Amino acid sequence: MRTQPSDAGFSLMELLAATAIALMVIGTAMTTFKDAVGMTGTTSDLADTSQNLRGGTNFLIHDLVLAGRGIPIGGIPIPSGAGAGPLLRPSPPGMSYNFDNVEATTLTALTSGSGLGPIINGQSTDIVTILTIDPILDSCLGAPLSAKPAGTAGGVPVMAVDGSSLNVGTAVSCVDPGGGTWMAGSATQAPVKKGDLLLFTDPNGRNAIQTVTSTDSTTLYFAQSADDTFGFNQPGAAAGSITPLLGDALSVQRVVMYTYYVDPNGGTPRLMRRYNMATPQTLAGVVEDLQLSYDLVDGLANPTNVPDLPFTSAAGVTYSANQIRKVSVQIGVRSERWSTRLHDYLRNHLSTVVSIRNLAYVDRYQ
Repeated sequence: MRTQPSDAGFSLMELLAATAIALMVIGTAMTTFKDAVGMTGTTSDLADTSQNLRGGTNFLIHDLVLAGRGIPIGGIPIPSGAGAGPLLRPSPPGMSYNFDNVEATTLTALTSGSGLGPIINGQSTDIVTILTIDPILDSCLGAPLSAKPAGTAGGVPVMAVDGSSLNVGTAVSCVDPGGGTWMAGSATQAPVKKGDLLLFTDPNGRNAIQTVTSTDSTTLYFAQSADDTFGFNQPGAAAGSITPLLGDALSVQRVVMYTYYVDPNGGTPRLMRRYNMATPQTLAGVVEDLQLSYDLVDGLANPTNVPDLPFTSAAGVTYSANQIRKVSVQIGVRSERWSTRLHDYLRNHLSTVVSIRNLAYVDRYQ
């Protein structure tokens, strides 16, 4: 007897079992694929945060290392006392701060700003202002420019009798004839431009700082006007003005000022670096945290992790920014994209310590 082939096919139970197995295999494969894609995205976002950290931190560390180079010991005298008006400090958007010329009479190589930055993600941020002498101008001139008193002949640089202008004599290549504003990163940074800061020093070591408000082919001008974006040009101030230095031969150097802060930027915060009062440069995004603290030296207590200067200790000792020897920096960034895998942004922090070598320098032969 011959057995006939069955036409019934798979039973319902067999079909359901096969479908369940297939769905399990497909589900496992899709989960593995999704995890792989998610890990790739996470790795990419983590790499982006690391790159932002490096980019922003490298500039800040570089400028901190150079803080105080060529700056007079104790800082640069600023207009203060009777007749002195406020001195504007570069500030984050929507904020307006002044340099202290009431309790202080000098502008130090580092000006701290604990909590003066905007609040990002529920946490306040810091700002810091750094001063150094620009060697590029010296290389243009061959040496710090020497400005002679008014009435001197012979094509040499001459300072106006009232300090309102400086004719550079034959050093015309060191002046921007167009009067344009200095642009960070430009190929021609040597010429003095509108907005630059110049440090004048007389033979007795007295100093004064002036803002260049305009230039022409041979002359730098220091007007008392809105173009003096800091307010340094105050010849009538009782102390710290250019007036006491006039009548002597003056050496002239360019001061570089950088201010670092976080710009909220409509919810996508960025680390900014601002040269003088020029348009700020974006260094890194998305930066949510900028915190700085300072180690001080007095030979006795040597306070550490001080958040702001001036600082008065529990013992009643007051420390100034001139006693800073190290700066602790913490920068925090987050990823630009929301991580669907973590249901949050990826965050990364970098902490480092920078030695302010120019403030620590002591001439052993003096």
